[in-house]
Amino acid sequence: MNMSKPKAANGKSSKTKLVREMYGGDVYEYYPLGKYIVAAPGICGGRPTFKYTRLEVSMILAWLETGRTIEQIVQGYAASRLTSDAVKEAIRVAKKALLKSTKMLKKAA
Repeated sequence: MNMSKPKAANGKSSKTKLVREMYGGDVYEYYPLGKYIVAAPGICGGRPTFKYTRLEVSMILAWLETGRTIEQIVQGYAASRLTSDAVKEAIRVAKKALLKSTKMLKKAA
């Protein structure tokens, strides 16, 4: 289980600080990546998930890729309390990461 702090694209630790809070009677630790998206050590290998869930952001993006609408996805994951705002944030975070990786490639060239 990797409990280390997420690394920025340059290999250095990101400025995001670990947040600790009580949730459902347990301590919940995560690095916020947005309002709805977190990287929680020990949850899904630290891959981005929607806050308070084990629902990986990459899964939701994959559903969008298949042609599902945000509304269909939110309905399908109603038990996890996934919202359309959270899915839209996932799209924005993915877009930002893609643009950032492109900038890093240009700098390396």
